[in-house]
Amino acid sequence: MTPEQCAQMLDAHPDYRVLRRLPHRDVFETNAAGVALAKGIILDTETTGLSSETDRVIELGMLLFEFDPTTGVVHRLLHSFDQLEDPGMPIPSASTQVHHITDAMVQGQRIDDDAVSALLQGVSVVIAHNAAFDRPFVEQRWPAFEALHWACSLRDIDWQAEGFGSAKLEYLLYTQGLFYEAHRAESDCRALLELLSRVLPNSQKTALLAMLETLNQPQIRVYALNSPFETKDHLKLRGYRWDGEMRCWHRTLSGPQALSEETVWLKKRIYGDRAATIETESLGGTVRYSHRSGSRQRVSL
Repeated sequence: MTPEQCAQMLDAHPDYRVLRRLPHRDVFETNAAGVALAKGIILDTETTGLSSETDRVIELGMLLFEFDPTTGVVHRLLHSFDQLEDPGMPIPSASTQVHHITDAMVQGQRIDDDAVSALLQGVSVVIAHNAAFDRPFVEQRWPAFEALHWACSLRDIDWQAEGFGSAKLEYLLYTQGLFYEAHRAESDCRALLELLSRVLPNSQKTALLAMLETLNQPQIRVYALNSPFETKDHLKLRGYRWDGEMRCWHRTLSGPQALSEETVWLKKRIYGDRAATIETESLGGTVRYSHRSGSRQRVSL
């Protein structure tokens, strides 16, 4: 009996679930007649640490792929890219324990800037699983990423509403019966592309389409300026996060209607119907998940 026959037999038994190794496939959908396909980039980085200001990219992985922007169907993987770079500093052991990249592996290496720029030509969207981490790192190293629209497969898909208990990439692949060697850039990219090609159980959309739909929804970040200290628990439960630089709580909303509802809630629950001022920041696809600011304005409640 072959290993696959054994796996199929176990799959058929209610007491077992089988994990198969992630396939490295280049073709996902062959029927593209009459379909205007778009190009996207799946991106992942490995770094010396967590701060884009003091740490450096040591590995960049990218997959250039074609997709149907109307249905979110992934068609073909066009090109894979994975290169290492010497950060000019020792890689902390805590980081090496995660990605297993050593000083010896990166010594004398440099990522090809021209190759990176060539891959970005004609791309509609850059996708990362936790874009808020990857985007600042790559923009610091390659400013061309600033002009592109970004999406985040971690935050732009409501995994909980789709019935998943976690949004971690490894877990999501496990639910699809797949495993892979995580925490290296290209393998993480291939895992994410496979995941985005799958149909979500509740919405019955491809994961890619569910994520792309957020690109057409204007995002607005609201800052609860001078909110009373005793309201912090209400803000945290509402999904607000603390901004240490501005010293206030903020939350990102999906558009003008959500902002209108939020201002009513803030005025009543946080400011006790007293006169107050909040700040809003418009976040388009070329700004969100970066460290750059969008258009800001003060709003009186």
